[in-house]
Amino acid sequence: MRELLLAGRRRVHEVLVATESDPGGGEPGGGGRARRDSSGLADLAALAHSVRVPVQHVSRKRLDAEARSEAHQGVLARAAAVEETDLDELLAPDDGGPPFLVLVDGVTDPGNLGAILRSADGAGVTGVVLPRHRAVHLTPTAAKAAAGAIEHVPMALVGGLPAAMERAARAGVRLVGLDGAAPGSLFDLGDQASEPIALVLGAEGAGLSRLVRQRCDLLVGIPMRGRLASLNVSAAAALACYEVARHRQG
Repeated sequence: MRELLLAGRRRVHEVLVATESDPGGGEPGGGGRARRDSSGLADLAALAHSVRVPVQHVSRKRLDAEARSEAHQGVLARAAAVEETDLDELLAPDDGGPPFLVLVDGVTDPGNLGAILRSADGAGVTGVVLPRHRAVHLTPTAAKAAAGAIEHVPMALVGGLPAAMERAARAGVRLVGLDGAAPGSLFDLGDQASEPIALVLGAEGAGLSRLVRQRCDLLVGIPMRGRLASLNVSAAAALACYEVARHRQG
């Protein structure tokens, strides 16, 4: 919510704030927690007023009825939808720098998508590409897990990821797929990470689809030193994004 109000990228029609607070459920320290929650809601209301967004105080029952998430934390915003970005814009960033993209192949868990977006923002990713079908998009759960990243990371929805990868390749973007069975290592990207690059992430469990794998220029894995064979897709995304960011910063 705070990033939504601060970013100013989309219109916020109004903010609804619950007038009732949970006294803590009888747990020790619950009253202190309730006071902190109340203070946080007051800060959000003040921020909304400062950017000229109407604030309406409503009962928690009404907020529960209107929210599309069970974890609204006492505040809800009515806002315009997040605008899609055209893929061509992601392939040619306004600042003229080399694109640093993340392509998501069929991830279906909204929590994973949100975590990927949060890591992408932190690592300086210039855009995220999502397939329009057979994949999760921005849901309340994804938005919550993203912790405000949806207000800052440009996203493109494409009809099919393989076709989008072909367009990216023609634009000079190197397509690097994450695959646990790949012989190459993520940590051997070297100078390639500083060039126009797209990290391609596979779905939970299934990994990269056949056509997407075929269109990758390079497949790399994350070395696993323990007994487990792989990482959760959002954890893999965080490692890969920051590995690319490390090279670019250098």
